[in-house]
Amino acid sequence: MNSKRSAVVLGVGPEQGLGAALAKRFAAEGLHVFIAGRSESKLEKVAQSINRNGGSSTAVITDGSVEHDIAHLFETVMLKDSVVDIAACTVDSNISIPFLETDIETFTKLWTQNCLVGFLFGREAVKAMVKQQRGTLFFTGATASLRAKPPFTSFAAAKAGLRALAQGMAREFCPQGIHIVHIIIDGVIDGERARQQFPEFVEVKGKDGLLQLDAIADTYWAVHCQHPSAWTHELDLRPYKEPF
Repeated sequence: MNSKRSAVVLGVGPEQGLGAALAKRFAAEGLHVFIAGRSESKLEKVAQSINRNGGSSTAVITDGSVEHDIAHLFETVMLKDSVVDIAACTVDSNISIPFLETDIETFTKLWTQNCLVGFLFGREAVKAMVKQQRGTLFFTGATASLRAKPPFTSFAAAKAGLRALAQGMAREFCPQGIHIVHIIIDGVIDGERARQQFPEFVEVKGKDGLLQLDAIADTYWAVHCQHPSAWTHELDLRPYKEPF
């Protein structure tokens, strides 16, 4: 029996969100997509959208910060006799808080949701890919991956840790055929979260002032398709209006 080509996307939430956009893009390319997130109702909506458009998916309720959940996610992939072509970690969490008001619980929570999740997911993804000597593993970073700015210092510490994790893994596993990529989202994504949490900011940015979900997903797919003689490890995406 031939194994099915698949993608695993962790951090699938709203249908108008990055995780869902990546899942839909990978499904459109013929991959069976395992969509993972904490909300069963949101996963179901994304799965229905994929299926309506001729794709196929499996929803797996997963808390990315729980080791058992991540192990279960990849066990599900293996039980479906799937080869993991792509694994994408899009989980993140941000809190605006001045440094001297940051307690250890808040700092630890941000590190757990932005860095530890990457370690747990990346470890299981690489285990699956090493066997086949190929695959693409994506980590989604942020502006804070490169520079810390108050009141987001704790968030930046976690995102910088994720970037370091991606670099170390790339140096260890790229020679084994696994393409490990860190993509920096330098700007605000035009999705459900932004439009609900800060609609005034979205309005001010205007046309093409926010990153469009389909455009981001196109870039992820293009990087996945790169020839191994010219792999990208890190790139940044931002609207043309965004200062940097």
